[in-house]
Amino acid sequence: MGGCAGSRRRLSDSEGEETVPEPRLPLLDRQSAHWKNAVGFWLLGLCNNFSYVVMLSAAHDILSHERTSGNQSHVDPSPTPIPDNSSSRFDCNSVSTAAVLLADILPTLVIKLLAPLGLHLLPYSPRVLVSGICAAGSFVLVAFSHSVGTSLCGVVLASISSGLGEVTFLSLTAFYPRAVISWWSSGTGGAGLLGALSYLGLTQAGLSPQHTLLSMLGVPAVLLASYFLLLTSPEPQDPGGEEEAESAARQPLIGTEAPESKPGSSSSLSFQERWTVFKVRMKAGFELLFFRNTSLSHAQQYRWYQMLYQAGVFASRSSLRCCQIRFTWALALLQCLNLVFLLADVWFGFLPSIYLVFLIVLYEGLLGGAAYVNTFHNIALETSDEHREFAMAATCISDTLGISLSGLLALPLHDFLCQLS
Repeated sequence: MGGCAGSRRRLSDSEGEETVPEPRLPLLDRQSAHWKNAVGFWLLGLCNNFSYVVMLSAAHDILSHERTSGNQSHVDPSPTPIPDNSSSRFDCNSVSTAAVLLADILPTLVIKLLAPLGLHLLPYSPRVLVSGICAAGSFVLVAFSHSVGTSLCGVVLASISSGLGEVTFLSLTAFYPRAVISWWSSGTGGAGLLGALSYLGLTQAGLSPQHTLLSMLGVPAVLLASYFLLLTSPEPQDPGGEEEAESAARQPLIGTEAPESKPGSSSSLSFQERWTVFKVRMKAGFELLFFRNTSLSHAQQYRWYQMLYQAGVFASRSSLRCCQIRFTWALALLQCLNLVFLLADVWFGFLPSIYLVFLIVLYEGLLGGAAYVNTFHNIALETSDEHREFAMAATCISDTLGISLSGLLALPLHDFLCQLS
């Protein structure tokens, strides 16, 4: 059980030639392999999304930081009076944090759009190496940048790392038992919580954003170690080895009476599934939820929004074994209602306390995380083994497209609201 060297040899070919199936492992070895793969995919999900989340948490600092000597932004842990830096009641930056969101998501969208056209021709190992190098480069570039433009280039590197990694690792789950999807999803949720919480905690403790980012350079190293040293060689696919209840769940998500189709076709991914991951995200507008009657500065409020959202995402992405949701379109509907409610509060300012917003943001994170993990779980149940690798890579496009559209819409919305007196 020495790592996944055998896995890399078998998965390095473009479309994979016929290989001789390896004999099934003894029970104890199989249990050991199960936990190594479970922990491996959890760590891959954690490390892959970590830089993406940190860049979102640092968005307010990237756009509004004031550099001191040596290019180190100091964050005062003690709250200070909030100056009125504009005529707007929203304490706006000249550029919306949606700009960071777009830099953090558009390269991912391009990668996911192009991935089905030929990314499978590139072996897995080089993809993982590029992903790890880009993640490390993003931390270094943003930490030592002297301008917003250079910082945004670092955010783009984080996006390339996250997008390439997500397509690669979701495709890789096709060669392992379906349970690894739950571990991967939980890891991505953990990245949201740990990434946002670590940035919030370190800056709140007085560490500069520069040193905070540099302290996270170990995360890409853990990603590479998890892939090359922890994952085991995948066993031959054994659809019958799963629980019978899972086999019974293989049915069209729309609820038709039609017999089970070959899910390799695009029709197997239902409209409801596509709509669920093509949902509106509200993270780009969090900076406008600004309360002056609190001890938290604007930057601190934004970091708390990010941390609470990611805490909800982590909890729900880790809940698949406890709660599975078939009708994931309902989650998207609830998210739209949240969007309308919070936009109304931004406009009218009727919520009396920031703590009510904290609860709503946490609830939004629960909805978003549940939609993510249940969508991919349901697709894994629907697709045949030979088509699952492509289906996983192709379906994650819609999630990224939804985030991109929310960022594009947030830019003019930010400018319009900031012009209000």
